[in-house]
Amino acid sequence: MNHVTVSAITTLIKQTLDRHAGLQNVWVQGEISNFKKHSRGHMYFTLKDDKSRLQSVMFAGNNRSLAFAPENGMKVLVRGDISVYEPFGQYQFYAKEMQPDGIGHLYMAFEQLKKKLEAEGLFSPDHKKKIPKIPERIAVVTSPTGAAVRDIVTTIRRRYPLAAVTLLPVLVQGPNAPESIIKALRQAEETASFDVIIAGRGGGSLEELWAFNEEEVARTIFSLTTPVISAVGHETDVTISDFTADLRAPTPTAAAELAVPDIQDMRAFVMERHTRLLRAVKLKFDRKQEQLKALERSYAFQYPQRLLEQKEQELDIWTDKLRRALQENAQSQRIRLEKMEQRLSHVHPNQMAEKEKNKLMQLEQALKTAIRRQHDNERHRLNLQLSKLELLSPLQLMKKGYSLTYDKHGDLLRSVDSVAKGDKVSLKMKDGRIDASVVNVIREEREDK
Repeated sequence: MNHVTVSAITTLIKQTLDRHAGLQNVWVQGEISNFKKHSRGHMYFTLKDDKSRLQSVMFAGNNRSLAFAPENGMKVLVRGDISVYEPFGQYQFYAKEMQPDGIGHLYMAFEQLKKKLEAEGLFSPDHKKKIPKIPERIAVVTSPTGAAVRDIVTTIRRRYPLAAVTLLPVLVQGPNAPESIIKALRQAEETASFDVIIAGRGGGSLEELWAFNEEEVARTIFSLTTPVISAVGHETDVTISDFTADLRAPTPTAAAELAVPDIQDMRAFVMERHTRLLRAVKLKFDRKQEQLKALERSYAFQYPQRLLEQKEQELDIWTDKLRRALQENAQSQRIRLEKMEQRLSHVHPNQMAEKEKNKLMQLEQALKTAIRRQHDNERHRLNLQLSKLELLSPLQLMKKGYSLTYDKHGDLLRSVDSVAKGDKVSLKMKDGRIDASVVNVIREEREDK
């Protein structure tokens, strides 16, 4: 058999209620009873009608901004969530917002339009236009008979009477008020002659202020190129027009104060600046006067001729120094130029060509000397060889009576075995040749053989 705990069942019920879209962020209409405000600021009460009761709680964080004090028997319209208080297993209503009943539908419409326009960016600070510091022409869009127009005009004339104020009369409540306000705003825009527009009215109930909560009025204010100051109701009253305007004033009088500067403050500012300027000019004048007196007491003013002579002497000294410096510099530059000319002469093409020519002549002379020396050496060697050859030459022997014998073929005879009797031979003498025939061949035996 399956079973669950009481805590599990209670948690499941709570989760089911929390996920139910129809039980979250709902508006409940009822009468307050058993109201109690805890010392910590939380409010505990019962919402009831003629058939049912609903236990409710509104925590301090949500009820701190209430514009009224809830009481037993008061009929209210409350927005919140249905959930379960688990320790007691009891469902209850967690209130987040509360409005007195009777005008609850207007509050709901206000909140819905506010969320819509805010989501579209109509409340964004990026779209807010600057209010001119010193406007020349001001358009006032309000009722011509209410206290608001008197407060605005009186305040502007008191603070800054130089500004021109133009009243554009409109209806500020009733079914025709939105159209009247829109027409006047567009008229002020089309003239293109106003520096700022003040739109609003005096205080009243939510129904009486509702014309400035209409969507078309808010959108018209947002669309204008002329800066708009919203001045609707009292400080605690807030309208949609306040959010789309370029600046919200808590009251019509405050709107006039925000629209123009205080001429008395401006005069005081100018006077304060004028005084400061005079003080600064006087201080500077006094300082310059002291400087002038100091100059008058100075040596230059008392003895101008001596100062002039001294300066002339200094000028002579500096002139001599300058002349010496110029001469030294000229001499230095001259020496530098001569050195550069010498360096340049060494690398001049003609000079280099002359050097190369001399070098070539020296090489040529050295070559001739070397050739002559080589020639002499070779001649000496030749003479030595000739001398040696002369010593070995058969002609030298021939001068002593010796001769050379050749056979008929011209070959030198070295042995008697090379000829026979009757052969033709030639005898080579130192001064000629003898042709002969071999008469006899005689061989001689030698001991060294």
